[in-house]
Amino acid sequence: QEGTKIPSKRQQDTSITSELLYKDLLKSEQENWNNISARYKAMTKRIKEKLEELHNKYTFNSGSPRIRFGENVYFEENGCIFLSKADDVDEGNADILFSTEDLGFSDAFIQRIRISPDQGHMAISLKSENSEEATCVIMKLGHFPVVEKVIPGVFSFEWATNDVLYYTSQKNLKCQNVFMTTLTNQKHTELVYTEQDARFFVDIYCTKDRRFLTINSNSKTTSEVWLVDCRHPFKLPALVQARTKGLIYHIEHRNDELYILTTYGEPAEYKLMKAPVASSGMENWQLVYVLEKKTKLVDLEMFSDHCIMFLKNSGHLYLNVISFVSHSVQSLKLPTWACEFELESHPEHTTSTCYFQLTSPVHPPKRFAYSFKENNLIEQAVQEVPIITNCHTTRLLAKSKDETLVPITVFHNMNSKELRRKPLLVHVYGAYGIDLNMSFKEEKLMLIEEGWILAYCHVRGGGELGLSWHKDGCQSNKLKGLHDLKACIVLLHKLGFSQPKYTALSAASAGGVLAGALCNTDPELIRAMVLQAPFVDVLSTMMKTHLPLTIEEQEEWGNPLADEKCMKYIKSYCPYQNIKTQCYPSVFITAYENDQRIPLTGVLRYVQKLRKAALDHASRTSKRGNWIPNIILDIQANGSHCDSSWEDSLNE
Repeated sequence: QEGTKIPSKRQQDTSITSELLYKDLLKSEQENWNNISARYKAMTKRIKEKLEELHNKYTFNSGSPRIRFGENVYFEENGCIFLSKADDVDEGNADILFSTEDLGFSDAFIQRIRISPDQGHMAISLKSENSEEATCVIMKLGHFPVVEKVIPGVFSFEWATNDVLYYTSQKNLKCQNVFMTTLTNQKHTELVYTEQDARFFVDIYCTKDRRFLTINSNSKTTSEVWLVDCRHPFKLPALVQARTKGLIYHIEHRNDELYILTTYGEPAEYKLMKAPVASSGMENWQLVYVLEKKTKLVDLEMFSDHCIMFLKNSGHLYLNVISFVSHSVQSLKLPTWACEFELESHPEHTTSTCYFQLTSPVHPPKRFAYSFKENNLIEQAVQEVPIITNCHTTRLLAKSKDETLVPITVFHNMNSKELRRKPLLVHVYGAYGIDLNMSFKEEKLMLIEEGWILAYCHVRGGGELGLSWHKDGCQSNKLKGLHDLKACIVLLHKLGFSQPKYTALSAASAGGVLAGALCNTDPELIRAMVLQAPFVDVLSTMMKTHLPLTIEEQEEWGNPLADEKCMKYIKSYCPYQNIKTQCYPSVFITAYENDQRIPLTGVLRYVQKLRKAALDHASRTSKRGNWIPNIILDIQANGSHCDSSWEDSLNE
């Protein structure tokens, strides 16, 4: 039949040949890495010991976010979940509810915890290093907690009632089905929602007052929400507003009104609107609050009489507290060193305090509480260890090719003399409207202590200055992100932060596009580049629609199959396509054999081509003292594209 043609003998032979070639390449890269890594044994040992020391010194004060229920606090430490009394959070006095080791999940880490409203059940998701898919374990709590159900391949889940759980299933990086499972005497599971469009991804959220579960179906640019009434969990979900191309919205609930965080109307940045539950269509949406320009909304927390917006504006963090009683807005600027929020989940929306942690790449998480009654910020001093105070945080603006000002956050040791002679590590991402990750990492603190300068370039394509900042750096605007990155590095050098021969560039995943592109256009600006699971073969990846993410990624990179102009544009910046015979910086790449997001074949092709170009250049210009860059690929058999446990990231 048409469409199920049997491949010809020749096609089969070609595919076998390329498979063998791939295996040979993989083997030779692994041998090459084993030979090279031996040189670094002593240095690796020293760094590992230093990182362990920092980790032990700073982890106890941060702890993981806590889940509060009246008198009870649930928290996670070292793969175990504990329950203790609110005024006595300490492993020693806590009951252990769950341990990954005891239940045979020793290689997994806990990703998400949800406690049922009556605290009778607990659902946990566990993820192992080598898979993107998590397993959901449902425990019956009591004197002796027992495992009641295990569901593989789960992405998100929430309790609708004490014994009804809604969850989404994940397969091949896609989430398109929502199920409901009951834990009553008549146990059953049924499918309640299916998403038909491959560009959309489904997850579940519970409103702060636990009145509704929301089934959220989002593409990169458009969303649609369905409501499950927690008082009637078996009723069919109700649609809030049918999807409209380009309209993003998220739902909260308070006093029979839906609070809608949305891009509806002009400008296309987030606004807070509201509408009655019974007539929730967008013709009934009323404006509550508009964000200022160039402001990034990081998170929103709803309480019975207030709502708190967690905001970023040119690198600074703010809280905006909206009172629904006095209809006023208070704005609070947070400490200048802070770069990232981590919210603590607090199921009780009637509380008068909001807890969160602040962190930066070089500052371990520090707990804060905002009190509505007092209208003030309270620092929760837990740590005995003094937090590093000799690190200086500077915020700069670089003027890009089109005059746009691009924020840079710089960290360096205050005691450093002659910054021009210090090594500089530049970080970039610039895709999907996602901010550069600026949460605490032991290795960043170690570098500061050893005299390095760290710079974070918040280029277009990321989300640091709101939704338009992303729009201005995606699809046919991708090159703007490259111009931004170049402007940032040039400004840093001009202001005396290091110089090209001491500068390294670091990027992960989609950040590899801009880093790899800069390496082709301006290799003289940097001496080394470090990439983790990098996206370097954009064109051929976006031509392969059988890969799990290609269709939904078209909203970020464009569709080269349908649009020749788009194909030419991608070709103009794609790192693999633009490698040329010239002097390159040294490059170190970590990639993962089983990475579902970034196919290893593209990384292998990139490394081969880059090496050849660098060697060709060296042989053509064989002057004395000519420098041949190191181009090293470390392929990890385990691990995956996403966050890994502390032990694995330490080894890496």
